Amino acid sequence: MIFYDLRQNKNKDSKAFNKWFAYPVIKETVDLDDLASHMSNHNTVFSKGVILGMLTDMVGCIKELLLEGKNVKIADLAIFSLGIKNNGGADKAEDFNVVKHLKGVKLRARATGELVAKNLNASLKKAGAISTTSPQPSPNGEGAGQTGNQEGNQGGSENQNQSGNQGGTTNPPSGGGNEND
Repeated sequence: MIFYDLRQNKNKDSKAFNKWFAYPVIKETVDLDDLASHMSNHNTVFSKGVILGMLTDMVGCIKELLLEGKNVKIADLAIFSLGIKNNGGADKAEDFNVVKHLKGVKLRARATGELVAKNLNASLKKAGAISTTSPQPSPNGEGAGQTGNQEGNQGGSENQNQSGNQGGTTNPPSGGGNEND
């Protein structure tokens, strides 16, 4: 069951001004140790320690492969890839400067298999009272403030037609409320 809260976009510069959007309620963040413990309780012959070791190695290998310019697909979860955060652009190719025109690198995760929105058969239930938070724009000028202990998200485009989520939840972009646009 996915619980959600409603929040109203109060950013007067947004095309989605005064529209209401659903946001998932995140109860807690599970780390690798907790995940290993959870997995060891699912009728497996592997101990929590063995599972934790495998997961830790997997994280390291995923980082290594991403830095080699490869995408990493975990079936029925996500395709992990790196994106570039641009800071404007150069007028000419020869004027491009990494320090001046790049903000950094981001991790993207695109849902695959069962987690793709059209395949996701999840029950939704409204949780708690309605929130009318004022948007707090991100450094790239998108989004509203977040509630609870939700992680940030750099989903959407970064001036180079790149898309994808970085985990956590996203806020309604100034152009609309669908975080996957």
